[in-house]
Amino acid sequence: MTRDRASAPTRRLLVEERRRLIVEYVDKQGRATVEELAKRFHTSAVTIRNDLEALARSSAIARSHGGALPATAPNAHDTPLNIKETRHHAQKLRIGQAAARLIQNGETIILDSGSTTVEIARQIRQMKFESLTVITNALNIALELSGLSHIRVMMLGGLLRETSYSLVGPDAEQALSKLSADKLFLGVDGLDPVVGVTTPDPLEASLNALMIRVSRETIAVFDASKLGQRSLSVITPVQQLHRVITDNSAEAKVVEALRAAGVDVVLV
Repeated sequence: MTRDRASAPTRRLLVEERRRLIVEYVDKQGRATVEELAKRFHTSAVTIRNDLEALARSSAIARSHGGALPATAPNAHDTPLNIKETRHHAQKLRIGQAAARLIQNGETIILDSGSTTVEIARQIRQMKFESLTVITNALNIALELSGLSHIRVMMLGGLLRETSYSLVGPDAEQALSKLSADKLFLGVDGLDPVVGVTTPDPLEASLNALMIRVSRETIAVFDASKLGQRSLSVITPVQQLHRVITDNSAEAKVVEALRAAGVDVVLV
């Protein structure tokens, strides 16, 4: 009994020390995965997940499905869509025009939610398609394309995210899993050549990953301010992207890194 009482404070100190070191490591690196932390601290993934949950509850870090970000990370939290739409609008308009030109008559496309993808929807309204099927999880995009007899809109159900007007969660994923598409136009909150494509919401990330799996071609659309940024939840590595359309202010070394990864980068 004496040995047990003496060992309990020691175990607590070890846990507290490990968690302190986790916070220091995440802050220094800018991001860390569960597997990376488990290897670094010689413990199991389950233990690390428990550590991260505890640290997230105390706001010491920002939690993601795959790991953690610093609590002060600039993209750790979501930004309302109406604010996003006011930022870099001229660039998003050019990106929307370039993306819409890739759509062929009779195709089935997926338009992810976002302030850039809605510009694609606005371009589609002005184009002369004989037929087009658009799958989307965004209420504003569905409304943008409503009332057009030659465009069939398929709206995914699910949990409404008020900041983005998007529907996410198991119901949306179940509906999407029964579909397939020629092209996916993926909105991006952050794209780092090393970390991958990221978004602030874990449920959105999960649905986006499924969108990629059911699509023949994935095209990421975003203004250049998103390049090099890291948000909370990883959607996919950049190698899973077929094409990126962004504006011509993109930093050359990031564009080169994407092209080296096999991604076709279009600057507009």
